[in-house]
Amino acid sequence: MTTRHPLRAAALLLTLALAAPLAQAHDAHGFAGGFASGFAHPLLGWDHAVAMLAVGLWGALLGAPALWLLPLAFPLVMAAGAALGIAGVPLPAVEIGIAASAVALGAMVASGRRAPLALAALLVALFAVFHGHAHGTELPQAASPFGYGLGFVLSTVLLHLSGIALGLLARRPAGLIAVRGLGAGIALLGVMALARAA
Repeated sequence: MTTRHPLRAAALLLTLALAAPLAQAHDAHGFAGGFASGFAHPLLGWDHAVAMLAVGLWGALLGAPALWLLPLAFPLVMAAGAALGIAGVPLPAVEIGIAASAVALGAMVASGRRAPLALAALLVALFAVFHGHAHGTELPQAASPFGYGLGFVLSTVLLHLSGIALGLLARRPAGLIAVRGLGAGIALLGVMALARAA
């Protein structure tokens, strides 16, 4: 479905992403509160959401192996950044780093230029630390860290997959224009967030 109907796939993934926090299954350890809060966190912060979409878009534009490597690297490094945040390890300029991620990643998509895989992975990993730290420091007091972490990692993966599905539109000339336009829009939103954070 992803290769033949990328817009349908993206819409389905976003619908699932938005609906999942409404589930009320829970156990005595506060898993639902932790999971639901963690899952909603990337979706409710548009600066997080657009940067994570951009990772998927950029991976799709670069093709394999970036197509799977970038969306895999981001949540793994983000989890490490979250652990730093939960542990109270300070990281300066987190909001600026998050906003800069939308600017840089959106600009890479908008430019349509191919970057070396190592550089792309390094850039994605660098920004993932800032996103993860923000998630970790905003862990609700009553929430289960495991459930919360699982929630925001799953939400992030779904946003990446949505970006990949949309990025597959770039296989056609008109789709490439649309994808690059999305990148430009993400970069512009990042500039707005950067102005707010500075």
